[in-house]
This record gives sequence, structure tokens and C-alpha cells, in this order.
Amino acid sequence: MGLAVFTLPAQAGPRLDKVMDSKTLRVGTPGDYRPFAIKAEGGYSGHDIDLIEAMAKELGVKVEYVATSWPRLMADLQADKFDIAVGGITRNVARLRQVEMLPGYAPFGKVALVQAAAKARFSTPQSLNQADVRVIKNPGGTNEAYVLQNLTAAQVSTHDKNAEIPGLIAEGKGDVMITETYEALHYARTDPRLHAAFIDAPLTPVNTLGFMMPVDDADYVRVMRFTWELIDSRGAVKAAAQKWLK
Repeated sequence: MGLAVFTLPAQAGPRLDKVMDSKTLRVGTPGDYRPFAIKAEGGYSGHDIDLIEAMAKELGVKVEYVATSWPRLMADLQADKFDIAVGGITRNVARLRQVEMLPGYAPFGKVALVQAAAKARFSTPQSLNQADVRVIKNPGGTNEAYVLQNLTAAQVSTHDKNAEIPGLIAEGKGDVMITETYEALHYARTDPRLHAAFIDAPLTPVNTLGFMMPVDDADYVRVMRFTWELIDSRGAVKAAAQKWLK
């Protein structure tokens, strides 16, 4: 008499089931970080928006955007306000201790956005950390962390709308915005009053950005990683870079 073999039906994890059954992927983003994700009257656009829409199409679901902020990003994700976060999120150990992140893209370093007329003033990292330098930071992200750790001698103020800070620098209401390679290049290209400093020699080692996910469902993470790899293999990641990052 042979052994009877019993098999249980395959069952996905709860988050994956919820996404697939509702046919809705809830995507959180601050929506204030060009060129990765920016909110305008017509909705969201940017590098990360193109890619998350491509992933959703592959999954057969629609995207529901959920507004968040950089200070609330981690807490909102862990509070189940959305299923994935996008919009120019730096991959680092501190985040990966708490969440999962998809493979990295858009290699970057921390740089400075300054007035073009004053670019000769800011030629070394030390030149940023002076008592007469006015730094404007956005709260809650790695740019703020860099400012608080490295620009302790400067005059630091906080402005909670990241997308407005380049305009403040251009108008002379501040001297320096610490940001990343692509955001600085975007604003320097679109506003001749601005200059992206330290592009060729970033203030920090090169890192990458990534989409951020909760760790409450291994099946969900597995499927999302597969979906990213699939759209990447079909050229979507390269196409987004060529469209938004060049």
C-alpha cells in the first residue's frame, strides 16, 4: 500500500490577495520630487510613475495614488496606508531594516543646488558649512539627514514643500539646497538662475533609489520583485531613464 500524498491548495499571502482581488495597487508618494514623481493638476507624472504604472499593467491592476510626505513615509507604509512607496526613495540600511525595497536604479550622489551667479562660492564641501550660508532643507528624508550631520555651522531652515525650495534658492531667499543628482540637474536645466554643484564629485558615495514595500507578505514581495525584473527585461527601466533622467 503506497503512502497517500496530501497537498494543500496554493494560496497567496494576504497583501497579494488583496491587491489582486481588488485589482488595485495603492501607491504612496510625496509627489514633490522631480523628475521621479511630481503631482500636478492633471495627476502624477515622472520616472517612478511611468514604472509603477507599467508594473500595475503587468499585474492587471489599476493604480490608486495615496498622498504622503517624507516625514510620514515610513510610518504610513507600516500603517498599511499603501502597498508600495515611490518617488525618489534612497536605498539604505536604515530603511532596509524595516522594509523591503526593489532593485536599485538611477545611481546618484548628494549634491547642492545653488544660484548660478554664486556658483564660484561653493566649490568644496567645506564652503557649504559656513556661518553665512543659508541652507533650506525639506524635512523627513536623507537630504535633511545630510544637512543635520554635515552643515552644522550653516544657517539651516526648513521648508515642508520640497518642490518649492529650488524657487526659493533662485530668488535668493536661501543659498543652498542639498538634494540628489537628478533633481539638481532638472532644476538647473529648467531655470538658468540655478546651478547644480558637485555633479562630477558628489558629496556622498554613489547610491541608488528604489521602491519601498512592507514586509508583511513574502508572496507579495516575491511577485513585485518578479514584476520589476520582467518590465526591466523588456526595456521599461531603460526607457524611463532615457525619458526622464537624461
